[in-house]
Amino acid sequence: MEPLVDSYGRHIKSLRISVTDKCNFRCTYCMPAEGLPWLKKDQILSYEEIVRFTRVAVNMGIEQIRLTGGEPLVRRDLPDLVRQLGEIPGLRSLSLTTNGILLKQQAGALAAAGLTRINVSLDSLIPEKFAEMTRRDQLAAVLEGLAELERYPSIHPIKINAVAMRGFTEEEVLPFAELARQKAYSVRWIEFMPLDADQIWRKEDILSGAEIKAIIEEAYGPLQQIPLDHPAETARRYTFSDGIGEVGFINPVSEPFCSSCDRIRLTADGQLRTCLFATEETDIRSVLRSGVDDEALTQTIRQAVWHKELKHYIGDKSFKRANRSMSMIGG
Repeated sequence: MEPLVDSYGRHIKSLRISVTDKCNFRCTYCMPAEGLPWLKKDQILSYEEIVRFTRVAVNMGIEQIRLTGGEPLVRRDLPDLVRQLGEIPGLRSLSLTTNGILLKQQAGALAAAGLTRINVSLDSLIPEKFAEMTRRDQLAAVLEGLAELERYPSIHPIKINAVAMRGFTEEEVLPFAELARQKAYSVRWIEFMPLDADQIWRKEDILSGAEIKAIIEEAYGPLQQIPLDHPAETARRYTFSDGIGEVGFINPVSEPFCSSCDRIRLTADGQLRTCLFATEETDIRSVLRSGVDDEALTQTIRQAVWHKELKHYIGDKSFKRANRSMSMIGG
């Protein structure tokens, strides 16, 4: 089959699938304190529909799948979906992004189902600040979940993702760096992006990856860059001069990586998005439920991908906010 490419010649190999819009946190950069109106059950793709879409997408060249939310672990029987996706021939990587609060209960089932990679969102190691950011006093539960993950070496690497915000993150850079040296975690900082439901994002609130890197190097000395695994990798990864520990920086605002973007996203309600900041979507749910064959589904995907945006335009005068918040799009 012809490779899945957009009109700019980028080969699309990564698919992020949101399995639910629901979340048990209320992170300030993601949704309002009262939450958002949740989708109804019949609006959300079934596991059968997700598996069918994924099988077709993998046949077109998708190699990596990441399950997201909302919080994906709140969806019932998620390990069953992990197992079904893991059985699709040609899929090279199956990962999950989670806030970690349910990992203590579910890590074993996820490992048994075949999950191989995981990202845990963790913005603070200080209980009071964690509660302020997430509006939930659950840091201990997340840390217990991480400890449980360590019992299953088949899920590797364990990546910690922290949103970097000026006036909030600075004092925690070195504690997170030390965590990366003490544990087999890859700690990465992601620049704050305009995806908050309250729409209070300001460019001056960004703490850039370069600034965080400078804080670490002032304390530990020069970091040594780790070569990219592939050109479309979003994180710039580094190890410390003694080779102990790994940190990374995902800088979509200060150092956009749109030119090498190989990602598309499927929302929980079955809308295909070709950019995180897209203002238009393709209704895959209706296509799946219309009774069409796989060839018609393939053509729908191919046509949507062909129109993938050149870049996200953050910082440009032409920038338009995404038409959904992060929790509704999928991380």
